[in-house]
Amino acid sequence: QVQLVESGGGLVQAGGSLRLSCAASGRTFSGYAMGWFRQAPGKEREFVAAIRWSSGNPYYADSVKGRFTISRDNAKNTAYLQMNSLKPEDTAVYYCAAKEGPIYTSPAMWRYWGQGTQVTVSS
Repeated sequence: QVQLVESGGGLVQAGGSLRLSCAASGRTFSGYAMGWFRQAPGKEREFVAAIRWSSGNPYYADSVKGRFTISRDNAKNTAYLQMNSLKPEDTAVYYCAAKEGPIYTSPAMWRYWGQGTQVTVSS
């Protein structure tokens, strides 16, 4: 059983930084992709970034390109989302997700999910 546990959320001022972590367990993740999604109040869950576990190739939503960096540590089975130059519109619950095969931006295509961590950016 795959388990994903996020950590690192919190309250930060606009322009600040946070790093989210997603600890994965339950299997080996070669052939998997790890993703980050977010959901603001009253809005649909949206794709933020994803990474191929084996190759490390990253993919980003246009809204976060140049500000967010996704990475993974194979030895620790952990994925990270470094968020810089945060804006109030980045405020949301951030979810870690995992799936086998290709990366899709639709949340419906992802099989495993963490419980989420709140990120709040004040202006």
